[in-house]
Amino acid sequence: MKLNNKFNSIMLALLASCSGLALQSCEDEPDKFELTGGKPTIYYIRPANVEAKDSLLTAAAPSKTICIVGKNLTSISEMFFNDQSTILNTSYITDNTMIVDVPKDIPDHVTDKIYMITANKDTVTYDFHVTIPAPVVDAMSCEFAKAGEEVSVTGNYLIDDPSVPITVTMPDGKVVKDFTKKSRTSLSFVMPECSTEGPLTVTSIYGKTVSKFHYLESRGILFDFDGKTGLGNHGWHTATITEDETSITGKFLQLGDGVTALDDDTWSEGTFSFEYWPGEWTTPVSYIKGQSEPLTDIVDFTNYQKMAFKFEVYVPTSNPWSNLAMQIIPSALTDVTCTGAGVDVYGNNVPGANTTYFQNDVLPRALWRPWQETGSYDTGGKWVTVTIPMEDIKYGMTGVAATGSLSAKSFAGLELFVMGGGITGKSCKPIIKIDNIRAVPIK
Repeated sequence: MKLNNKFNSIMLALLASCSGLALQSCEDEPDKFELTGGKPTIYYIRPANVEAKDSLLTAAAPSKTICIVGKNLTSISEMFFNDQSTILNTSYITDNTMIVDVPKDIPDHVTDKIYMITANKDTVTYDFHVTIPAPVVDAMSCEFAKAGEEVSVTGNYLIDDPSVPITVTMPDGKVVKDFTKKSRTSLSFVMPECSTEGPLTVTSIYGKTVSKFHYLESRGILFDFDGKTGLGNHGWHTATITEDETSITGKFLQLGDGVTALDDDTWSEGTFSFEYWPGEWTTPVSYIKGQSEPLTDIVDFTNYQKMAFKFEVYVPTSNPWSNLAMQIIPSALTDVTCTGAGVDVYGNNVPGANTTYFQNDVLPRALWRPWQETGSYDTGGKWVTVTIPMEDIKYGMTGVAATGSLSAKSFAGLELFVMGGGITGKSCKPIIKIDNIRAVPIK
């Protein structure tokens, strides 16, 4: 009997403890969201930013965050802007306010209304316009494509409306209306005859946009290997500069010979590197225009943070690339010169020719590894444009974050070297053809 009483006492204590926990749990979530009945009422819509709460909105662009102010907003179970649904996060819904994002996808059927579906499946509407931006034009698959080749322009909001078909206008005024492929993020077409340099203009029902890139880009050319700047090999090693039936604009730089393998520990400066170190072996160290001048004399790198290195590349299907990174290494005059150590004509203390300057994790460089995602990379028998934003010049030799920093003076020299980079793949014997190396604005 005493045992039973003791057992009952324990059970009562446990029940009391559980009840206390349940009560505490309810008290810990006094604002827990609960879907209510009835219908919502919207008074107005404002920006989600508290500082702009006095501004009222009747329209907003895709992905814009807005705050809906009204009554009984907790009765809304679903919401659509035109025919596109948005995600309702109950953490941002109260009886009087609701913070939501305008759907990022463009509507197929425009009604300029918000549709609110209640728990009882009633529908309440509110007038609101989703503002579709003018086309966004980010890139062209090959900025030196020849007439007759298929090219692609990529971006966003590339809307082909039946009433106002989308067009691409070339620098010489030719208008492209026929496309081999169309989507909201890409337009493909056959390149017309055009020998004029300049931007492309994309026009849709929602406006027109002029590209930041240029077709047949001549701005910021550092090495075209055909004499525009006169610059080429200038260092300890002589990379192959040649031309053949695949040439895009005459001569090009070739890394790899199709015989030498890229293995995990390959260090082949003679086959897989290109050096441009400025300077002449004089006292004081001097520089000759078109031969050994600093690249900073050719291009203004003051706003390098808003710039990119660009070049065209051709990797044949017969010799794909599947190992190591291409290290794109800019250098200052105080890092390396193609001279002996000493003082140059500008008063800089220069170290002379060396390869120790980049063999560490101090000097920032970009690491280009296009084979990483698929395991192998080739360009499918055509040239493509590669963009390396300057903001990606941030790694050390082994692939970790560099401890050093860049400045506008960091771009006097340039080295491309396929080695290391902190990632390995499978042994390969690639051929990497490069042309029209340039530094251009992208922002």
